[in-house]
Amino acid sequence: MVSSRLLLTAALSCSAVLTHAAAPGPLLQAGTPAKTAGTIRKHLIYFKDKAGTPFTVTNPQAFLSARAIQRRQRQNIAVLPRDLPVSPAYVQQLKAVSGVQLWYTSRWFNAAVVACDSATLQQVQALSFIRSAQTLNRGLPGTRKPKGEDPDEPQVLERGTRSQYGKAYTQAQMIGAVQMHDAGYRGEGMQIAVFDAGFPGVNTASAFASIFSEQRLASTFNVVSKSTQVFTSNSHGTHCLSAIGANQSGLYIGTAPKATFRLYITEDVASEHPIEEANWLIAAEKADSAGVDIISSSLGYSTFDFPSIDYTYANMNGRTALSTRAATVAARVGMVVVSAAGNEGNGNWRYITAPADADSILTVGATDSLSVVAGFSSRGPTADGRIKPNVGAMGVQTAIVSPSGAVTRGNGTSYACPVTAGMVAGFWQANPTLTAQQVISFLQRSGTRATAPNDETGYGIPNFVRAYNLANPNVPLAAAPPAPRQDLLIYPNPSKEDELYLQLAVDFQAVPLQVRIYDARGGLVSEQRVGPTSSAAVRLQPGVLGKGVYTCRISNGREQRVVRFVKL
Repeated sequence: MVSSRLLLTAALSCSAVLTHAAAPGPLLQAGTPAKTAGTIRKHLIYFKDKAGTPFTVTNPQAFLSARAIQRRQRQNIAVLPRDLPVSPAYVQQLKAVSGVQLWYTSRWFNAAVVACDSATLQQVQALSFIRSAQTLNRGLPGTRKPKGEDPDEPQVLERGTRSQYGKAYTQAQMIGAVQMHDAGYRGEGMQIAVFDAGFPGVNTASAFASIFSEQRLASTFNVVSKSTQVFTSNSHGTHCLSAIGANQSGLYIGTAPKATFRLYITEDVASEHPIEEANWLIAAEKADSAGVDIISSSLGYSTFDFPSIDYTYANMNGRTALSTRAATVAARVGMVVVSAAGNEGNGNWRYITAPADADSILTVGATDSLSVVAGFSSRGPTADGRIKPNVGAMGVQTAIVSPSGAVTRGNGTSYACPVTAGMVAGFWQANPTLTAQQVISFLQRSGTRATAPNDETGYGIPNFVRAYNLANPNVPLAAAPPAPRQDLLIYPNPSKEDELYLQLAVDFQAVPLQVRIYDARGGLVSEQRVGPTSSAAVRLQPGVLGKGVYTCRISNGREQRVVRFVKL
């Protein structure tokens, strides 16, 4: 996670889900002035009503795009007073107060984000149309290194050898995204908003080039700096975007490589305060107005930098955190919100972080390539007893693209989230008459734990083919022709790295395996036991191998096969 704690996992000293040491807790009440008069801070100012507004629910074209209106109409979602912009008269009076800097207004919360000192804040609160205020950032700007920042690893550009997906194959195959692509659904026509801390390298790395050449970058906005500059700052957003939209055959293919994107920076990685939740709200409203279908958010809030007030687990009830309330409204207006669960599973907090506790959104936990839940993945349920996470996806050693264009790996629910979001896009593309809530329902029903959900991965690992067939019982997805007998093989072969995978023949799946690797002289250099799995491939762990030719003997207890490979 990014600053709000990039939801990357601690296993790599990264927590994939941007979550700074601070995750949103109840926002500080602005009614308590800052101790230092004259210090400029940001505040969320709530208006009492929308009196005098020239906007009406019968003329939504004045404040919503045609695409946003169509998304509501397809799902029979009415435009409500909640959707109306704030009163222009109130905004003008607020701006007229000397010392007030207006940053944003919020339709959904009928509020404004302003910057001012404590004395000016008292003047603002005395205005007749102001209901209340919350202080969004208490501390002075910090210089902390965000938790969840990727670990320092050698960035070696390596062209994958497994099909066209490269190292991204397993994470896509686990959720049926490969079959989804084969069926012709790659996210065409779907709009995905990615909320994060920065997207450096997206405008230069070759894996993202098709987004620009095919004009699929619809917009960019940096909520933190109030600009359109997003190809900067923390690389967490680049990594998360790659899991969805990177598209370079033979190197890396994300789960929705043909989707259209809107990129938003909502995280200030230098510190952790509730202002970032307000940024999330502003980005969500902009995404709504633009007609976005899916929000992918690998951000989480639970604790903040002093003196902002931390949340407690009791606050994870779907009604308290600012970002949670914003995510709930985003779901109500017809977007599918996909949120990382958090990386607190091994820590004192343990539970999901905001906005993952929101009702009606798809919260994603992390597993490894064998579908085993990651220790760091935040657990449920919500404080009010709802199942969370909703589903799980690969968040351990997930393949990602760095700003340099290199393919590397990282851990965190931050990566499980976008991997899933891309599949959501393809599924909705294939079933355009479904509502957002029906999309979530079918994906949950397709999960590996659909009949026995738990607090680790909810309904389990979702699958495009199963979900599609549930949604289309009379016309299921055409079955692929029988695959030819698949033998065991090791890839990449030859290999320059020690990262090796064993492709499993059917007879070697769902049974325990013994794997021994011998050097050219017949000496045993590695021995590994692999538990029963239905996966098509497993990762080998031979350690550091010198250059040469190796023999790998694989036994399933009934027969033994031999595979040779070369280490360069």
